[in-house]
Amino acid sequence: MDATRLLSLFILVLIPSASSQTAKSSQVWSLLRLRHLLGEPAVLSVWANSSNPCSLDPSPSVTVVCYGQDVTQLHISGFKSPSPLPNTFSIDSFFTTLTRLQSLKVLSLSSLGLFGVLPGQKLSHLTSLEILNLSQNSLSGPLPIEICVLSNLQSLILDHNQLSGELPHDLGKLTRLAVLSARNNSFSGELPSSISTIDSLRVLVFPSNKLSGRLPNLAGLSNLQILDLSDNQLGPDFPKLGKKIATMLLRNNSFTGALPSDMGSYHLLQRLDLSHNRFVGPFPTSLFSLTSIRYLDISMNKFTGLLISDLSCNDGLEFVDVSFNLLVGSLPECLVGNVSFMMNCLSDGGQPQHPSVFCKNQALAVGMIPKKKHDGLRRKVAVVVGLVAAAMTAVGVLVVAGVIVARRVKRRKGRRMPPRWVLENAFNGYSSKLLSDARYISQTMKLGALGIPPYRSFSLEELQAAINSFEASAFFDEGSQNEMYWGRLNDRSLAAIRCLKLKRSLGSRSLSFTRYIELFSKLRHRHLVSALGHCFEYHLDDSSISRVFLVYEHVNNGTLRRHLCEKKDGNMLSWSQRISAAIGVVKGIQFLHAGILPGLSGNGIKATDVLLDHNLVAKICSYNLPIMAEKMDVELGLGDCPSTSKGTNDSDKNGEKEDVYDFGVILLEVITGEPITTSTDINRIKDQVEAGLTAEGMGSSRRTTVDAAVRGDCCDASLRTVMEICIRCIADDPYDRPSVEDILWNLQFAAQVQESWRGEALSGNESPVLA
Repeated sequence: MDATRLLSLFILVLIPSASSQTAKSSQVWSLLRLRHLLGEPAVLSVWANSSNPCSLDPSPSVTVVCYGQDVTQLHISGFKSPSPLPNTFSIDSFFTTLTRLQSLKVLSLSSLGLFGVLPGQKLSHLTSLEILNLSQNSLSGPLPIEICVLSNLQSLILDHNQLSGELPHDLGKLTRLAVLSARNNSFSGELPSSISTIDSLRVLVFPSNKLSGRLPNLAGLSNLQILDLSDNQLGPDFPKLGKKIATMLLRNNSFTGALPSDMGSYHLLQRLDLSHNRFVGPFPTSLFSLTSIRYLDISMNKFTGLLISDLSCNDGLEFVDVSFNLLVGSLPECLVGNVSFMMNCLSDGGQPQHPSVFCKNQALAVGMIPKKKHDGLRRKVAVVVGLVAAAMTAVGVLVVAGVIVARRVKRRKGRRMPPRWVLENAFNGYSSKLLSDARYISQTMKLGALGIPPYRSFSLEELQAAINSFEASAFFDEGSQNEMYWGRLNDRSLAAIRCLKLKRSLGSRSLSFTRYIELFSKLRHRHLVSALGHCFEYHLDDSSISRVFLVYEHVNNGTLRRHLCEKKDGNMLSWSQRISAAIGVVKGIQFLHAGILPGLSGNGIKATDVLLDHNLVAKICSYNLPIMAEKMDVELGLGDCPSTSKGTNDSDKNGEKEDVYDFGVILLEVITGEPITTSTDINRIKDQVEAGLTAEGMGSSRRTTVDAAVRGDCCDASLRTVMEICIRCIADDPYDRPSVEDILWNLQFAAQVQESWRGEALSGNESPVLA
């Protein structure tokens, strides 16, 4: 009886030990089997000499990590002087053996010479995998769809293989994926749209593949930091991305068109490569001064725009290449010695530039010529230049004909004719004089006018129908030489129509007036009360212009001052809305300075000169067009918005700094909600803002400075940023005032800080607030 009990006790003790030994031997057997399938490389011989590979010290080539008796990590990387895998190697058998390691979380097999098609069904059994690295092998065929069932996968690295075919459409099921890298393969087709749903994705890398087509909307990938899609065939639209992007490499693709207007808001962007694409339109110089930018390459495109010597740059900018574009002006001093700028239209020496004739021809052809081989492109340019020359000849013939007709009309004394309403060209092109004086056609010229009806000429019948034959009900304003009407155009849209009565002496200066209308036709931007068209009426006896009708878009939601200061209306703007309106005003000023030919400065903009539309988009309604007032000898008496001239223009740097000062005054009203009408008001409120700015933390000075209507809606960091840029704008010395680009950057930063604070407040993790 005692012997029986002792035997039973011995068996109970032995069973767990045997079970543990069996599990251990299974893991060891699997590792030894993998070694055999790889051709028994010398670096893995230690496995054969050890009863427990988990106890071996890790090396640069081999690491085994275990938890209990289970292998959880297996790292095998490029052997020194590796011998080719045996001819009997089977990728299917290799993964069949791997499936025995059921607890495997990390599998890294790089530079081993693995070849064959990944067995999807076997791969799907490794359900615990969190990291899979199969880089630098010779794997071929498609990426198996079964990989999408590995729901724990966080990193998938397939670099430098021969994988091909389209990517699985269900990649979005890998909801924990943070790194997806497959550089230097042969994947084709489009990136799956489901990728845009992987919110955890931080790295998306597919350079040197054969991907094509449009990119999915990646703006929802709020954590994406690295995007590398170089050397593919993707395009034509620029990708939509989140604001955390730090590396954006789109080199050698088929992207075209202009860059988006918010490029200056990528404050974390460190590395940007857009080279070897088909981008056209103005290059946003704000990219030079992005907060984090270190590397910038836009070479081999057709970017246009003006570079000036005093542009600001990020001090940490290490590499810049703007070569082979159509940039004009002078190289910024901050880039000297640190940039490749060859083959542009710059005035700086040191690197070869395009011939001046080429620059002029290309300026006409940019964006209109199909992207073909170089010889074909040259032929197209020649055709366009010929057409332009023919058009200019035709214009000359029309001018001569007009003179002859005018003389004949003058001879017809005593014969009465009805008024002539002449349909003028919309001046969509530039005259040769304006081309030679071209300053800078900014990106807003391309994108800012989206959604605004095309500029055109109007007939008498259209305007009579729009304003009910000039009935009193359509009239709303009058000056000494002009009248303003509200009207409804044929497309049922509302418009403001200004009738200018010109003096008879204007007839001898019609060329200058034509240039005035040409400039007026370019005042089209999202943040301007934009020009829609015009119409001329002529005197009968000498064919000189008697009246001009200028047509503007209709904006009827009141002025910015009303929304800031008239609290009884109940239309008060939140702090976020105030920053948004201020950003709109700055973008409008930026367009006036650099988006038309010539730039307009000294605009004297006040809060009453900014209108808000039904979406609270800010629109400047006061421009400084000097040509008519200075050269046309006409009194405009413009009254309230929309206006077309203020009499004089100071187009130098001082004029631009005057606009910066006026904008700083507008910011005072944005911050305090008080109307400012005199210099005394400016000094008084400026002192209050400066006192609030110097207050520590959430001091009482800052609480009493900001408008009470938004104190509970405003975070301190955002307010401080706006107050700081406001004080800089109204500095006494113009040279101490910031550039428009600097203002825009600071306001966009303030908006971003405010948005982040509101998001944290909604989630319950509130930041300091002015209360």
